[in-house]
Amino acid sequence: MDFDFTDTQEQLRASVRRFLAERAPITPFVRAQYERAFVDPEPVWVGLAELGAAGLLVPEDFGGAGGGMVDAAVVLEELGRAVCPLPFTASAIGAVSLVLAAGSARDQSSLLPGLADGTTIGALGLFEEGARYSWHAPRAVAVADPDAGIGGGRDGWRLDGVKVHVADGASAGLLLVTAGDADGRFGVFAVDAGDPGVAVEPTPTVDGSRKFARVTLTGATAWRLGGGDDDARDAVSRTLDRLAVAHVVDGVGAAARALELTVEYAKTRVQFGKPIGTFQAVQHLCADMLRTVELGRAAAYYACWAADAAGGEEAHRAATLAAAFAADAFADLGGTAIQVFAGIGFTWEHDIHLFYKRLLTLSVALGTADDHLAELATLAIDP
Repeated sequence: MDFDFTDTQEQLRASVRRFLAERAPITPFVRAQYERAFVDPEPVWVGLAELGAAGLLVPEDFGGAGGGMVDAAVVLEELGRAVCPLPFTASAIGAVSLVLAAGSARDQSSLLPGLADGTTIGALGLFEEGARYSWHAPRAVAVADPDAGIGGGRDGWRLDGVKVHVADGASAGLLLVTAGDADGRFGVFAVDAGDPGVAVEPTPTVDGSRKFARVTLTGATAWRLGGGDDDARDAVSRTLDRLAVAHVVDGVGAAARALELTVEYAKTRVQFGKPIGTFQAVQHLCADMLRTVELGRAAAYYACWAADAAGGEEAHRAATLAAAFAADAFADLGGTAIQVFAGIGFTWEHDIHLFYKRLLTLSVALGTADDHLAELATLAIDP
């Protein structure tokens, strides 16, 4: 492993940080999105895509940069620092990864160029009501319909079912959803979000910088990625690992910025004639926050490296380990920041609560700490 970022990665980090500061500041951009039922990504999303961020994981043959998860992590960490609501994780990580993992060459040539240049925003519909985070046996049903040929002459399918917790589903133009066919085979299907058989309902959450939706499919027209004989469970599993790592890296950025704000406040807030940062109890809280940030960063970037270079079981183990740590630790860090800020931290006008909410949603985005620890135990006992 090389623990140093390349010059190109550092330049990308600087460009993204400068872009977000100028085009997507917390006030007014992020706070305005809190008031919306779904993110209105234009024109900020277009600008981020023009920097090449949307296509980092897309191979060069399809208009992307041909990079890996470490490259994408540079962008993810900056988005977390800015509590930015853009659909980068859902589209540039989730949708791109699933098309690469499950799609045929034809699927990839059809879908990846639009995802790479940002003209298409993708979202994943993997979870269903009453099933928590279980995705292996979807109740959504896919029925072959040769008369519904779409996507350049592909044989069509009709989908019926309901998907929940669809990140950025209301902003997406492309939905990649899982369903079972008549033979019980698990598949991934591409659906145009504008299809008459698709109904998208925004789902309110505590964190206005992350938007979720409920997607109802009623005879929605779709095509199947990869062909009818392929079982896509492995592709979805690998994609979920990448999404878990992406959420952790985003959390690293949010946690690091929350720590910076907390330390700055502790240096300037005076109580009993002294800055509160001189009190040992506050120093201990800040030290605990620093430990959490550094451990989370180490776990996250190792998982990114494993996704690029190790693959297979080690990539899954590393992603699960990072998520197991971050799910509880980052939410606790956000709570500690609020504790140091005290009363001002609870007010709408101060920014620190935005970071706390971002870290809270991380704790349940793709499973709780208990879920990830149970998976780690399974890997240790029966690899």
